[in-house]
Amino acid sequence: AGVMGSAFSVPLADNGHSVRLVGTFLDDDVMEEIQQSGRHPRLRAPLPQSVQPYTYDRLDEALVDADLVVLGVNSLGIDWAAYMLADRLLETTPLLFLTKGLEGDGENLHILPHALRNQLPERLQAQVQLAAVGGPSIAGELAMRHPTGVVITGTDTALLNRLAELLRTPYYHVWPSTDLVGVEICVSMKNIYALAVGLAAGLQEKADEAKNQPPSQEKDVMHNLAAAIFAQGLYETSYLVEFMGGQQRSVLTLPGAGDLYVTCQGGRNSRMGRLLGQGARYTEAKRDLMPQETIEGAELALAIGETVEKMVYYQKLNGNALPLLRTMIDIVCNDAEVAIPWEQFFK
Repeated sequence: AGVMGSAFSVPLADNGHSVRLVGTFLDDDVMEEIQQSGRHPRLRAPLPQSVQPYTYDRLDEALVDADLVVLGVNSLGIDWAAYMLADRLLETTPLLFLTKGLEGDGENLHILPHALRNQLPERLQAQVQLAAVGGPSIAGELAMRHPTGVVITGTDTALLNRLAELLRTPYYHVWPSTDLVGVEICVSMKNIYALAVGLAAGLQEKADEAKNQPPSQEKDVMHNLAAAIFAQGLYETSYLVEFMGGQQRSVLTLPGAGDLYVTCQGGRNSRMGRLLGQGARYTEAKRDLMPQETIEGAELALAIGETVEKMVYYQKLNGNALPLLRTMIDIVCNDAEVAIPWEQFFK
């Protein structure tokens, strides 16, 4: 029952489906608000009447005769979700991921659908049908039924086509893609590169302060720098997608360029990036200024940082191809000072 999971229920409900919206153990107040008012407290639009809230202790009830399970927890909730579904998910019920992220085990990187699958009982691991949604999708806009385009990805074409038909509406446009790995790399890496793009605004404010100048007007902010960081982020995403066995088409379309663009328009990654650009160290900024918020770009750096550096050390990954990623890992994991590695870009 996070904002994206709740917003995702809107096109499903508009297509005539009954949706059972289940909260986590942290969402009891949200579920109560939805029950009383029909609104998610962080979404502007009311939820359709066919969306019914369930607290997590009613998960068994919510799963009865379910045709599809949609997972919308944040990346920190994957282990909890696997635990909750382990003895409840049927082999015949598809599992659709809204959650974005990667995991590192010290030797390799793993997309979250595979990471969760590996935590399920053996009876499920070989049979569970996995799919994921990727692309530029701001929850508030989707809940307001603004035009939105996404891909739905997995390895079973028949399943993807069936799920796409469940979801398509005049405002929610869905394209199937069999590039599960490429899409998941794109929609995960966008968070850390959006965090990097956010540095530009903070660096401008820091420069203005050093010159005793008033804050820059919109026309004076570092759009040139932000654009260069954006391009380098896509360049590095392309390398990682190829390395992991994905398709370049995903980088160039909605999961890559599209999702990175929309993520850079604001939100928690951008706000944290601005603070870091101003000169704050990550630990201090998170503790003092954004203590209750999940910064997905930072969480990704923490989740994969050690693994990335080990893979570079053992020459599995080409470190020269990932200067921005490694810089952001250093900033988040080691509280390093912000320094844009210009001379290493686009190599």
